[in-house]
Amino acid sequence: MPLPRLEPSGRVGDQVFEAIRAAIVSGELPAGHRLRIRELADELGTSVMPVREAIRRLEEIGLAEALPYRGAVVKEFTDTELLELYTVRHWLETKATILGVARLSTADIARMQAEYEAMAAAVADRAAVEYLDRDEAFLTIIYEAANNAVLLELIRTLWHRCRTYKILGARRELFAGDAAVLLSFQEELLQAARDGDADGAGRITEASLDAATQRIEQALVQSGSR
Repeated sequence: MPLPRLEPSGRVGDQVFEAIRAAIVSGELPAGHRLRIRELADELGTSVMPVREAIRRLEEIGLAEALPYRGAVVKEFTDTELLELYTVRHWLETKATILGVARLSTADIARMQAEYEAMAAAVADRAAVEYLDRDEAFLTIIYEAANNAVLLELIRTLWHRCRTYKILGARRELFAGDAAVLLSFQEELLQAARDGDADGAGRITEASLDAATQRIEQALVQSGSR
């Protein structure tokens, strides 16, 4: 578990929280991984207190959970919970897409094009985490244009909560599936943005989330997680 040792500072609690959060979001600490306080403290070079506090904060934002006889682990979702999470993503991201595409500037679309090209490079390199980083940056341009900070914050929170499953689905396509599917919806969304077709973009977002849900479910079955 390659967590970096931290440099002492007055914000060591925040550093510990961010280090563990980043490891979860990157997939280095997968769903179900036990968060052993002493082990994490030793790796990070801190006392146990900031690690304990960081885990509590991770539980509050849905990235970790406390289980009987196991202690804290990286949050796992049941099939029902995962379906509910993606249902909420459908509602929020479809609305954000419709609102955002209607307000995109020429500069915004140019930024989307750059992120799309970075996504394509990540797919060619089979770099799942980089692909997801660029995909989220691509979508953030649209969602920021919706000009609703609360909506964007909720979407980002849901992205973080399901990140390990997004990585699982992306890796399946990159190494055992059809990697082209990871770019097809974004290409359509980029064209809808150029055309100013907000309603069409909303339908593309819905279809993209449907496909992502199916990829994750298939990956979970093949990995034996479900």
